[in-house]
Amino acid sequence: MGHANARLTFHGRCLLVRRVVFDGRPVAHVAAELGVSRQCGHRWVRRFRQEGWDGLQERRSGPRTCPRRTPAELEQRVLAARAELRAGPDRLAHATGVPARTITRILRRHHVPVLADCDPLTGTPIRATRKSANRYEHPAPGDMIHLDVKKLGRIPDGGGHRAHGRHQAARGRGIGYDYLHTAIDDHSRLAYIEVLTDEKGTTCAAFLTRAAAFFADHGITRIQRVLTDNAKNYRISHAFQQACATLGARQKFTRPHCPWTNGKAERLNRTLATEWAYRRPYTSNQHRTNALGPWLHYYNTQRPHTALGGQPPITRLTPSS
Repeated sequence: MGHANARLTFHGRCLLVRRVVFDGRPVAHVAAELGVSRQCGHRWVRRFRQEGWDGLQERRSGPRTCPRRTPAELEQRVLAARAELRAGPDRLAHATGVPARTITRILRRHHVPVLADCDPLTGTPIRATRKSANRYEHPAPGDMIHLDVKKLGRIPDGGGHRAHGRHQAARGRGIGYDYLHTAIDDHSRLAYIEVLTDEKGTTCAAFLTRAAAFFADHGITRIQRVLTDNAKNYRISHAFQQACATLGARQKFTRPHCPWTNGKAERLNRTLATEWAYRRPYTSNQHRTNALGPWLHYYNTQRPHTALGGQPPITRLTPSS
């Protein structure tokens, strides 16, 4: 079968054959035009002459037979033993006579969940998988804004243990936390972040209003949906609900106990931690807070984003020239 790095699709193979067989051009020249090797060009031409156009179709790259693969009947016996005993590979090996490592491969091949994710009485899966079933990206800026709050321990004046080491750092026990409120647009990944003193519903509501103004200044004038986790400062706060209503945005929540369904905000939190909060030692809490603005500007306007093909978020909002 074709793979992600294949140079030629079925159409490209047909194009190569037409130029070589019907136009009489050299294989080396045509292969160079299509970005493949001369040997690859000869292989497709030879296959066309032997099998016709059907020879250019996708075909399985693996072996046609696997004589050493575990027989299907034995695999079914292993699966039946797993369903009956609800045991791991070692016990199943003793019950079936199949090596434990082979049993592990069989269970993985048939997508059998691990025992830790199953009810010990019934064997049915009871735990959520740590990934969403579908990856998504909304088609336009403003279709969905992801919100989240991340707590950061405050830095004592003079610097903490990252600046001076555990034994010489200024004592910072009991000085509390900063609450990092983040908002990120699902389509463009444009981000807005503030360091606040708490995560109350009124604070979250005011932050959402300021975030909406920031997005409006960058061309996102309409917010359709706001996605948050199930914290009470989002779910039951009248102030936050009113802020969403004022913006005309529909409030949405992540699946319970599944923070990865708000993955864009969670990934932004991780990026913040590695590239700003813990990137270098700071001499005070204000020193760290002052560094957030320049970093956020860099993130939105210069930092390459993998999900955007290596371009910064602002490129999805700025018309190309």
